[in-house]
Amino acid sequence: MNPLLTRLQPYPFERLRALTQDVRPNPEYRPISLGIGEPKHPTPEFLKLALTTSLDGLAAYPATAGLPAMRQSCASWVQRRYGVTLDAATQILPVNGSREALFSLAQTVIDPTRHQGQGGPVVVSPNPFYQIYEGAAYLSGATPVFANSNPARNFAADWSQIDEATWARTQLLFVCSPGNPTGAVVPLDEWAELFALSDKHGFVIASDECYSEIYFRDEAPLGALEAAQQLGRTDFKRLIVLTSLSKRSNVPGLRSGFVAGDAQILKQFLLYRTYHGSAMSTTVQQASITAWDDEAHVVENRNLYRQKFAQVTPVLAAVMDVALPDASFYLWAKVPEAVFGGSDTAFTRELLAQYNVAVLPGSYLAREAHGVNPGAGRIRMALVAGVEECLEAAHRIAAFVRANTGT
Repeated sequence: MNPLLTRLQPYPFERLRALTQDVRPNPEYRPISLGIGEPKHPTPEFLKLALTTSLDGLAAYPATAGLPAMRQSCASWVQRRYGVTLDAATQILPVNGSREALFSLAQTVIDPTRHQGQGGPVVVSPNPFYQIYEGAAYLSGATPVFANSNPARNFAADWSQIDEATWARTQLLFVCSPGNPTGAVVPLDEWAELFALSDKHGFVIASDECYSEIYFRDEAPLGALEAAQQLGRTDFKRLIVLTSLSKRSNVPGLRSGFVAGDAQILKQFLLYRTYHGSAMSTTVQQASITAWDDEAHVVENRNLYRQKFAQVTPVLAAVMDVALPDASFYLWAKVPEAVFGGSDTAFTRELLAQYNVAVLPGSYLAREAHGVNPGAGRIRMALVAGVEECLEAAHRIAAFVRANTGT
């Protein structure tokens, strides 16, 4: 067996199941889960129709490069959303959701034979983080290194924690904007800093932007391609952006997204994927074109999240340190010290036992780095269900905190 598999850690939800396997939730309450970030808003009917009317595509093998119409639809969306013009033939590639592309991109760009004299290649990512970044690093033969989030900077990653010697070994940098679980958006000056580091050390930047269409302020979050263009980097050298329809269009089961950016990297990525056997079904592509071409359902979806967060956040902010994020559908809340000493795992267990609400311990989404686990003492709440269900969960959590602090 591949010995690198032994480096993989249990997924956060496996750890959550182990943590709560002996918990008996209070039967007086119906179960509500805020644990998994899986969209629960209804899939738009017109997308279901587009899928079922495209079944003829099942009769042929799809091309890994995707349909020209699919690539053009993605490029047109990038133009409308970010004002960035891409060559649909060379700078866009359909993928089966951003998750598999994040993983396979690392296998494409990491050269495990380089930097061996300095300790081997490095993949840098924010901390806390989406665990695929870590697994992709290990199985590409690289070592993951983490930049902890800084609560004083709206939980943005503190890239200054990475020293010069580590940057010199870095071959890939994962950025998540808007971030999971913090919701932080990378601003233009931070992009300028990261691009300068990429120029100096030659590493690829992979910008995970799957939450880009769920935001709460009038201005949409800045994207990496948009930032590069504003900074005069129109060739998008060493920059790859990944996004998907899962959150935007409430179709996580469709497994549809695309990657965009540096044409030379995408040429090699296409070669890798041709052997990897990861071509997107033509049926899925036809439905995806319909989704990328329509914005009305995205606005409606975003408005549902805005209503939900506007009602839920004040309820929780009355008893916990939590605030409306820049974007995404998560709340990143600090456990009060008076509640089980601020332990995120104890909070999670007892909340489930007493009020039948599931959340995810923040420590499960991070690793100890630079002497701390930046997720410890926090919980992630995914507000993916309907408004009423999320609001009920918020009131239960508030009651739980008050009951366990005597307030």
